[in-house]
Amino acid sequence: MDIEQKQAEIIDQLVKRASTCKPEALGPLIIEATSHPSLFAFSEILALPTVAQLQGTTDSVYLDVLRLFAHGTWGDYKCNASRIPQLSPDQILKLKQLTVLTLAESNKVLPYDTLMVELDVTNVRQLEDFLINECMYAGIVRGKLDQLKRCFEVPFAAGRDLRPGQLGNMLDTLSNWLNTSENLLISIQDKIKWADSMSEMDKKHRKEAEEGVEEVKKSLSMKVSGTYDALGGLRASLFPTNYFM
Repeated sequence: MDIEQKQAEIIDQLVKRASTCKPEALGPLIIEATSHPSLFAFSEILALPTVAQLQGTTDSVYLDVLRLFAHGTWGDYKCNASRIPQLSPDQILKLKQLTVLTLAESNKVLPYDTLMVELDVTNVRQLEDFLINECMYAGIVRGKLDQLKRCFEVPFAAGRDLRPGQLGNMLDTLSNWLNTSENLLISIQDKIKWADSMSEMDKKHRKEAEEGVEEVKKSLSMKVSGTYDALGGLRASLFPTNYFM
C-alpha cells in the first residue's frame, strides 16, 4: 500500500470520529492525529465544523496545534511555544518531517547548513540519519545526500496542506503557465506552417529546375539532330553517290 492510500484511509477514519465526537474528546483526537507516523495532511480534519467550534473555547489550543501541523514548521512552533501545548517526541518528529517538506516546496537543493538550523540538528551525521531514516524511508521524500557539496537534492517531496491564500497563487501560476504554453503552441504551429510553405516552394523550384533541364536536353537533342542532318545533306551534295563509282 502506497503512502497516499494509507494516509487517505487514516484521514477517513479520523474524520468520521471527529465528526461525531464531543468537543472535549477532540483534544486527544488531535494529539493522536498529529502524532500518527503515517499522517502528513490535516486539512480535512481542520475543515470539520466540530473542530472549528473549538475556536474561542478553553480547548482552542488544540485548534492551534492542528493549524501548526497543517501549515507550520518547527521554527513556527519555537516562536509560539509559550501558547501551544508542549509537543510529544512523536509530534516533534512529525513537525520536523513536515518542515523538510515545506523547505522542499521552494527549493529542490537544500543546503545542510539550512536544514541543520531549521531542524535544530547539531551535526551532519545526525542530520543525514534523520533524512534517511525519518524522511526517505518514510516515503515522504526521494532524494540524494551529497556530502561533498553538503546538500540534500530532492527531486520529489510529498505535498503539504494548502495554506490560506495559497490556492489562489497556484491558480495564477497555472493560468500563467497555460497562457505561456498556448503562446508557445501558436509559435510552433506558425513555424510548422512556415516550414511546410518553404517545403512546397522548394518542391516547386525543384520541379521548375527539372523541367528547365529537360527543356535544355530536348533543345540540345534537337540541335544535335539538326546538325547531323545538315552534315548529311552537305556530304551528299559534296560527294554524290556515283562519285565513288
